[in-house]
Amino acid sequence: MASRFPQSANSTLAGAQKIMIAISDNVQIRKDVPSGTIILNRPDKKNALSREIVTMLEQAFQDFLSERSVRSVILTGSGDTFCSGTDLAQIQQTRESPQAMQTWHEDVIAFKSLIEYMLRYPKPIVAAVNGPIAGAGLALVLAADLVVASEDAIVTLPEPLRGLSHGLTAPLLSFRAGAGVATRLLLSGETVAADPARQLGIFHNVVSEELVWARSHEIATGLAKAARESQQMTKQFVNETIGEQLFMQLDIAAANMAAARTTPAAEEGIAAFLEKREPDWDKPTE
Repeated sequence: MASRFPQSANSTLAGAQKIMIAISDNVQIRKDVPSGTIILNRPDKKNALSREIVTMLEQAFQDFLSERSVRSVILTGSGDTFCSGTDLAQIQQTRESPQAMQTWHEDVIAFKSLIEYMLRYPKPIVAAVNGPIAGAGLALVLAADLVVASEDAIVTLPEPLRGLSHGLTAPLLSFRAGAGVATRLLLSGETVAADPARQLGIFHNVVSEELVWARSHEIATGLAKAARESQQMTKQFVNETIGEQLFMQLDIAAANMAAARTTPAAEEGIAAFLEKREPDWDKPTE
């Protein structure tokens, strides 16, 4: 697979300041002025969102906040997948704990905190979607301001097949693409390819895989020509004024997301997924 990052003096981005830092094993940051890049680095699990990754992502955004030379933040994934959504194995493991309900509630609140932090973040965020997105991974993309996707990127919302709630993804998808599109995708669970996703307003640019990061950095370079204060005010106006109901909806969605994890449907759906079988929704509960 071709690298998404410039590696040589012959690169179209030669001269960028390259500094790679591992915040944790699963999250890295990279500085290429005027952009900073946050990398989901769990390719063996298709960058599934564990509770540790959610915490580290918010920390990574905070780290770039004080970097004045970083004008925009790019969020991308390593490997061939952007993000496969919530770590279902971790949800199942938590089910065995006597504090399962409390832990699930804390997990959802932490994810909501990350999404709200991204929406209120004063710098533009560009999602560099290097491959498929599923479930809660789409919430990360929808919380970004601009989206560059590879031609191989697809969007899936499989929560109904797992007995789960779409949670935070639902109000964000409705806000970005409209209630009609949201209802169709949330209920059907259909897979949407890159070009149709662009037509629906989920993606803004579609390029070949090897150009996803380069195009995102190019956008960041263009954004750096604008006044910081103007960009911050624009984000605030769009996300908090035009989207004045969005944060209230996220509160309700988070409660719904946590509650869904406690149901027999979620127990069966997650087990079926991990066991690679079809779920039995009529299976009697104990």
